[in-house]
Amino acid sequence: MKRIFFISVLFSYGSSVISQGCSDAGLCTIKSFKPSGDFEQSGNPKNQFRVGISGGSADYDITVFGAVLEYSRHINNALSIDTKIGLISQTGNDINTAGFSDIFLNLNYKATKQLHLVLGTKVPLSNADRQKNGLPLPMDYQSSLGTFDLLAGVGYNYKKWKFNLGWQQPLGQNNNNFLAENYPVSSPLRKFQSTNNYVRKGDLLLRVSYPIQLTSKLIFTPGLLPICHLGDDEFTNLNGKQIIHGSKGLTVNVNAFLNYQITKLSAIEFSVGSPLIVRDVRPDGLTRSFVSSVQYQLSF
Repeated sequence: MKRIFFISVLFSYGSSVISQGCSDAGLCTIKSFKPSGDFEQSGNPKNQFRVGISGGSADYDITVFGAVLEYSRHINNALSIDTKIGLISQTGNDINTAGFSDIFLNLNYKATKQLHLVLGTKVPLSNADRQKNGLPLPMDYQSSLGTFDLLAGVGYNYKKWKFNLGWQQPLGQNNNNFLAENYPVSSPLRKFQSTNNYVRKGDLLLRVSYPIQLTSKLIFTPGLLPICHLGDDEFTNLNGKQIIHGSKGLTVNVNAFLNYQITKLSAIEFSVGSPLIVRDVRPDGLTRSFVSSVQYQLSF
């Protein structure tokens, strides 16, 4: 009963926090970096499909909805591959946008029972150059960061504790040309951070989680997710290159996962997340005060 009460408090906590930073550039949402319910499966399946939807509250009164489709394949006992494609929509300030975001592809290597390694990439499906009425829109309305990224990470299990350390580094930049001063003073977009010729720095993340087996079919996993943005981002205006002070630094998120096994080969996952510590500025448009999602998983 105490466990159920704790879970209820944690899941309701996320919906009441108004702050920054629950989302990241995508690394923490790929399968290799997410805590998952370790249910027993029959037949040793090598394939897995996952489909999910999510919703969140962003800065500037923007509501964000997303959908993902994922596929995993076990090549052998040590090697597996994951791929994911996403769709996102943003609504707010009389602006509605939607589009495909990115394709993630990564290779997983299980070195030991406790240690696994991840190497992958993020391929953008948009250059972050969406416009309205001939004027570039800020990153908050783009479906992708528009950067081709390198992903690398390591995971380690100690007893029931799970630790994931990951690095995500842009190898190029996008084509966003948003300048707030190009909009009328009366426009709400005047308040957004300019990102013309945007230069985004990399991220380093650590996920710490601890699964709790509630029943034979129900696993609750609370966790912390610190994300360190490794440098101040930059943009260019008429005065030249400008540093976006305050965009470097640490965000710490609290999140929780609830996994329910439907059958031996299928399961459903609910998750929520919200920030505890935030950066001063988040020019990439990834700001979330609260994120929740549900995902269905089928193995075969």
